Amino acid sequence: MSKHIPVRFGIVGAGAIAQAYAQAFGQSDQVELCAAADSRIEAAEAMAEANDCAAFSSASAMIDEMDLDAAIVCTPPVSHRDICCELLSRGVHVLCEKPLSIDADTAREMIDVAEQNDRVFTMASKFRYVADVTLGKAIVESGLIGEVVMFENVFTGRVDMSQRWNSDPEVSGGGVLIDNGTHSVDITRYFLGGLAEVQVMEGNNIQNLPVEDTVRMFVRSDSGVLGSIDLSWSVSKEQPYFIAIYGSAGTLLIGWQESKYRRTCDSDWNVFGSGYDKLDAFKRQLENFAGAIQGRDSLVVTPADGLASVQVIEAAYRAMQQGAWESIDASEAAASPVA
Repeated sequence: MSKHIPVRFGIVGAGAIAQAYAQAFGQSDQVELCAAADSRIEAAEAMAEANDCAAFSSASAMIDEMDLDAAIVCTPPVSHRDICCELLSRGVHVLCEKPLSIDADTAREMIDVAEQNDRVFTMASKFRYVADVTLGKAIVESGLIGEVVMFENVFTGRVDMSQRWNSDPEVSGGGVLIDNGTHSVDITRYFLGGLAEVQVMEGNNIQNLPVEDTVRMFVRSDSGVLGSIDLSWSVSKEQPYFIAIYGSAGTLLIGWQESKYRRTCDSDWNVFGSGYDKLDAFKRQLENFAGAIQGRDSLVVTPADGLASVQVIEAAYRAMQQGAWESIDASEAAASPVA
């Protein structure tokens, strides 16, 4: 089997999520981390020293000096449009951290710029690359648990958000709903297809943040499946499973330490996975993006998926403000293709 030339990457933004990517680069021979850029030059230099790569104070300086194939944008959401459009316009393929954008108009603009410059561009969504999630989707599609009736997702934990940019609406575009909720929407669509309508209720704001810190979201898919999503920065539900799928002939659970399913005719659970492996998920995401650049693979998460997530979250905020179900245009939130 021939060995592929590694795809040369730069990282824009040297915060916590960038550190996870840096670890993943060290696990793969298909990708190479060549540069790090951050407006805080000391952060870029620290990442560069740890990963034997070059450091820059901006994305512009990085692409001026480096011969890069691709970049990962790990900056706050409000900056995504300007950074991604510059990179794409200058011939760099871009993997943009979630959410793709804080609004659908700028998300569309980014996708248009990618198409105009014939660059590979999409939203990063790590849970789609978790092996147990992929296996779980295959089990559901096989019909082992029958027709899907209900879907549940829980992303909750106690995290002090008072000093983090994620809780500054001018930077993040919202609170836990756009932050954790973007992951939730993407994996919900992965299992259920297009979403027809959404309802959101906000819980008590325990941390007194200027944004929501706890919400419960309800969705109905185009095919009529009901879904519930719990999101919080202020409570932990202490559940071992972050996805539960209830079918007419059984149940499937995807967890942090173990994943399993049981049909109604089974006396015991059938374990099919060992849970969430963050490093492996990031590695698989990088390799899928590199494979798409080199024409070997199709993107697992497409630009249309990224746009749909932004549109569903926009509808979710309208629903939360109005206290009513909000319809989602089926043409805008089309079902994700089978990965």
